[in-house]
Amino acid sequence: MKNVRGRTPVSRVSLVLAVTTALLGGVALSTGAEAVTKGGKPPRPSHGLKGIGPASTSTTGTEDLMAWGAARLENDRERHAHQLTITPATAAAPKATVEGPSARPLDAAADTSASSTSAGTSTLVLYDTTGPYGYLGELYAMAIANLAGHFGTVTSKPVSAYTAGMVEQYSATIYIGSTYYGGSIPDAVPAAFYQDAMTTGKPINWIGDNVWNMANAVGIENFKKKYGWDPTNSYFETNGSVGRINQVTYKNQSLTRKIPTGYDGGVLHPALSGGGYPQVTQLAQATDAITGNTSPWAIRSANLTYVGEIPFSYVSESDRVIAFEDLLFDALAPATTERHRAFVRLEDISPKSDPTELRTMADYLASQNIPYGINVIPVYADPKGVYNNGKPETVTLAQAPQVVAVLQYMLQHGAVLMNHGYTHQYNNVNNPYTAVTGDDFEFFRAHIDAANNVIYDGPHAEDSPAWAQNRVTSAFAAFAAAGLPKPALWTTPHYAASAADYQVFGQNYTARLERPLYFAGTLSGGTVNPGRYIGQFFPYAVKDVYGTTVLPENIGNYEPLPFNNHPARLPADLIASAKANLAVRDGVASFFYHPYYDVTPLQQTIDGIKALGYTFVGPTDLAK
Repeated sequence: MKNVRGRTPVSRVSLVLAVTTALLGGVALSTGAEAVTKGGKPPRPSHGLKGIGPASTSTTGTEDLMAWGAARLENDRERHAHQLTITPATAAAPKATVEGPSARPLDAAADTSASSTSAGTSTLVLYDTTGPYGYLGELYAMAIANLAGHFGTVTSKPVSAYTAGMVEQYSATIYIGSTYYGGSIPDAVPAAFYQDAMTTGKPINWIGDNVWNMANAVGIENFKKKYGWDPTNSYFETNGSVGRINQVTYKNQSLTRKIPTGYDGGVLHPALSGGGYPQVTQLAQATDAITGNTSPWAIRSANLTYVGEIPFSYVSESDRVIAFEDLLFDALAPATTERHRAFVRLEDISPKSDPTELRTMADYLASQNIPYGINVIPVYADPKGVYNNGKPETVTLAQAPQVVAVLQYMLQHGAVLMNHGYTHQYNNVNNPYTAVTGDDFEFFRAHIDAANNVIYDGPHAEDSPAWAQNRVTSAFAAFAAAGLPKPALWTTPHYAASAADYQVFGQNYTARLERPLYFAGTLSGGTVNPGRYIGQFFPYAVKDVYGTTVLPENIGNYEPLPFNNHPARLPADLIASAKANLAVRDGVASFFYHPYYDVTPLQQTIDGIKALGYTFVGPTDLAK
């Protein structure tokens, strides 16, 4: 396979979430086994973000993850031994700091409705903020608010700001218990929420901790008579261990659960009350790899859906978070018709791409009547001449007429033009690799540590809305100079930018198609903390906490050989991820492919996804 730059193009290892691992110091990316394509040339650096494992490269962040899990398990042991003292919340709840999924005035609840949703659906997201790891609550709340943004408007509040009757104002309420109250941490959940959750007929989704406090507040027997189980007799450990739950079965799909040793806080084992009490519907089953035992992972009775863990930690493309993503339909859109769509985009196309390779991809996709996206970088930059014998090189689309001609051909045969940054690199410094287009980050700083981990350092020193807007404006000008249309869709290079940058992208494009970062402070209305964030990908279009429609990319990309400590990701792996996502009743299987690879793996992937019952659509259809 010809390589016009004299080395193997970089591959983006698919981003997988480590929600609680992306806390303080960024997401780690290790360089490891080398891969080659035809010609035996050494690989370029990987695009990807490592997600499975304790990926925060900040020592403090990693310690926080382990300490958080250890503290909650210790509280659970004390509760089991009837030795945990829980101080109820004070009667007067503190004033809310924000009433929406972004920093807005208190009286202006933010509308995060996506165009794919029905009018009138509203979600209240409540989250914890207290304790030494209280910041986790906001990160998790953003993840939930984003998903709920698929269905309608979303209002996010600290649970401590809840006032009586609030659940009646929304279609459904979701509480995520990330602070295990007890000991030195008083319960911050107002008694009014416990009572309202018990008496309302509206759906309540409860995730993680503190449901036992609700049972105590409303009366254990009253709870059992309504819901058919006893949270006060339910614990994360059995026989002194959380075991090794590595699989969740939901709607006949086996979903993975991969949590590193020492970081697993377990899944609550609900004590079902049995005969004489209401029947509990077991929605998903967890399987312990050590004992083979199964137990409910998610249950429902009356208006309460309970999920036995926070499902955003250490997430992959085939992970149990898929079950949670589908369960939201039951509360917010129960009449949704089963539908499974797929999408493919061609990645990292620049003025230095090979026109023959692009034409080959275009002809194949057109022959299959498959609409697709083309992610185009309008200016190629190699400021240090890394791949040009030491001579700096810059090439615009206007200076690459053969590439432009094939792009126009693609647009006439099913492609939709998408903007993938301005130069997909930053200045003349390694960020973190070569300063060359396609290798490096554009909107975020990064470096490589002594262990070959890519460390996310945060936004550039000059980062601002004006700086980001200038790059977007320059990209538009480069497309126009080449006679190409103005792209309406955006994908952030290497999936990393600041909160301010994401706001700018949302002002310039109708949607982003990517896996974004979401920063602490976005919900609370305080200063955005660039060192604490959560990454997320979606199985359907959402309106996120930045107020932008985000289109899904959820099954990754073809990767023929191991790279960056990730295993090879072959067509069979992409197809397996698409199969797992069939559990989402109106979900998408969205992936990307680098056109410098042979067309055969692309054909195999598309054929396999089609065989699962997916229908390929264009990117603009994903929000419908």
